[in-house]
Amino acid sequence: MKVLVLVGSLRDDSVNRRLADAAISHLPAGAQAVIWNGIAELPHYSEELDGADAPARVQQLRDAVASADALILVTPEYNGSLPGSLKNAIDWLSRPRGSAAIAGKPVAVLAASGSPRGAQWAREDAVRILKVAGAAPLESTVGVPIAHQVLVDGVVADAAVDAEIAALVAQLSDLPVVAA
Repeated sequence: MKVLVLVGSLRDDSVNRRLADAAISHLPAGAQAVIWNGIAELPHYSEELDGADAPARVQQLRDAVASADALILVTPEYNGSLPGSLKNAIDWLSRPRGSAAIAGKPVAVLAASGSPRGAQWAREDAVRILKVAGAAPLESTVGVPIAHQVLVDGVVADAAVDAEIAALVAQLSDLPVVAA
């Protein structure tokens, strides 16, 4: 199983990057995971830039998603939603309609935030946007509240949260592999 991980926080040591690492650690033996680090380098989506000559970074993202069996999307919550950079990546992945790289891809959505709600609105928006884009997000999501106390020194310090992450990743891993 090949899993591509998209992290909406652009900071290398963000709590959401730590959450992505925790999710990856729960993948089954033999699964391959890659965190795609080019989200900040994508141009804003524009139909004028799209098509056969889409920017190279866009094509790299589309190729990475097309070759993956599943995605893990990890998002912070900014002003009650997911960051624009992550939404922009999904916009690029939703095209061309009918043959988009994201079409039918199973996606696990996770989020970490300093709030006690665990980035609930960002997770809900991500699932909705992914569905509209043609992906197949899992109905369950995992939110990590008060993340700086839970994701400490690369470890999930709360056993219940770690079990939720493991269960979501197991649900993603149990799905049939999507042909690229």
